[in-house]
Amino acid sequence: MDFDLTEDHAEVRDLAAQILGDLAQVERVVDVERNHGGFDAKLWEVLASSGLIGIAVPEDKGGAGLGMGGLVAVLQQQGRRVAPVPLWSVVAGAALPLAEFGSAEQVTRWLGPVLEGEQIVTGAFDAAPGQVARLTGLTTDGGLRVSGELPQVPAAPVATALVVPVAVEDGGLRVAVVPVDRAGVTVTPVATTSNESAGAVAFEDVVLTDADLLPADGATVVAWTRRRLRIALAAVALGVCEEDLRITAAYTSERLQFGRPLSTNQAVAVRATDAYLDTEAIRLTTLKAAWLLDRGDEDAAESASLVAKWWASVGGLRVVLAGQHLHGGIGADIDYPIHRYFLWGRQVAFSLGSGDAIAAELGDVLPTAPRIGAPA
Repeated sequence: MDFDLTEDHAEVRDLAAQILGDLAQVERVVDVERNHGGFDAKLWEVLASSGLIGIAVPEDKGGAGLGMGGLVAVLQQQGRRVAPVPLWSVVAGAALPLAEFGSAEQVTRWLGPVLEGEQIVTGAFDAAPGQVARLTGLTTDGGLRVSGELPQVPAAPVATALVVPVAVEDGGLRVAVVPVDRAGVTVTPVATTSNESAGAVAFEDVVLTDADLLPADGATVVAWTRRRLRIALAAVALGVCEEDLRITAAYTSERLQFGRPLSTNQAVAVRATDAYLDTEAIRLTTLKAAWLLDRGDEDAAESASLVAKWWASVGGLRVVLAGQHLHGGIGADIDYPIHRYFLWGRQVAFSLGSGDAIAAELGDVLPTAPRIGAPA
């Protein structure tokens, strides 16, 4: 495969870098975290007006049609700025499954306003280990009666609706779009590692009708969506690690100790080199997974998305830990920028499963483990 960005993707990257560079400066990010609940409404408005929220949505559904490659280009720049907007959960967790599986009425009601920035619909696909859905539904005369709890949903406090999987009594699975003001739905803001907006959502006998349910097999929708969510998170991790490494390289080159830069010490150089290699592994696996999806190879993308997320979880943690370590005591200062990259790296690492959980999922989809020493 060709790892060079297409001309369109490069233009998207540059546009995202310009917008985020202007509106996600450190001082603004701090203000949003402290005074606006971890959601930058102004930045979200600009991203919508520039078309970046719909960058991966097909053109016939109102988007730019640049696929996962386009979304990766945007999310990578978001990660570099640790910009507090729920791009990955809204685009990959709601807009894309709505565009692919939603009815005409659902697309009109939900997708159009999301792409225009008029409302936020976020995905809640982070299931507990060994589960596909945290919510359970019982069929009644009035529809599907749903109960359960979602401990942490990105942007839930500012969302209009949630896209959620529901396990039904016959062992099946449905995916629904649920307005947060529906009777029985309670959203409670919760603190996150990354200081982004998130909420715990409780469902108590929430009645869903056919108009709320996506008209597609739930298991298919969940698997399809989780592939894209993993790649989206890996793209955020890539941007976080790139910028963390850049900041750390600059600091260790300028910080003098015993009359010479820290970067001239072999231990520092080796640690930074390892971080660079981990960052490149995230880059290559993320681009490959996105490329597979954009060429329509869902089967190959299943394992590729798991590999990308594994590198984001395991390699990404190593990178942000190295950044903290190589900054010495200042790395523990929560007012210093490097600390925020550490927090975002940890948030991504454990979203949709830790490294060990992702490795277990990967083991389930691989037919055989490669023999040690066998050619790739």
